[in-house]
Amino acid sequence: MAARSPWPLSHARPPCPAHSLYEHSEARQPVARAAARARGLRADADEAQRQAIEASWRERALNTEEALKAAHAEIINQRDRIAELLGQIAELQQDWTDADVVRITTANVALSREVTALTSINERLNKRLTAARDNARFADRRIAALEAGIAEELVAPPTDN
Repeated sequence: MAARSPWPLSHARPPCPAHSLYEHSEARQPVARAAARARGLRADADEAQRQAIEASWRERALNTEEALKAAHAEIINQRDRIAELLGQIAELQQDWTDADVVRITTANVALSREVTALTSINERLNKRLTAARDNARFADRRIAALEAGIAEELVAPPTDN
């Protein structure tokens, strides 16, 4: 297998003999400048790629820091809520005296009676509201019929009686 040529396919061999670069200093200078320019372009491209990668990692780090701060805040909120709920449980688990039980039972019965009374008042008022709406609709129809009758009398030609 033949070794690949480092030159483009359009050139089977280098555009000029290699020994001529060593012999002619004016030919060496443009080649050296081109090689230096190529190294500079490659270095610029490598630096730009490195900066892009660094910027993306910096963005990821900032996003991670924000998520971490949010997680810590949420943990603190949940711990506070748990402490509050545990306090409520402790209050509910304390021993009740007979007087407390009687007081709470009496209050419960009174509240149940009040709910029953308010429910019956609400039903009675809803029935009255429905009746008032029916009366208003009937009155509106009656008024409309009377207005139509008056309008017909005003528009109709007089009759000789």
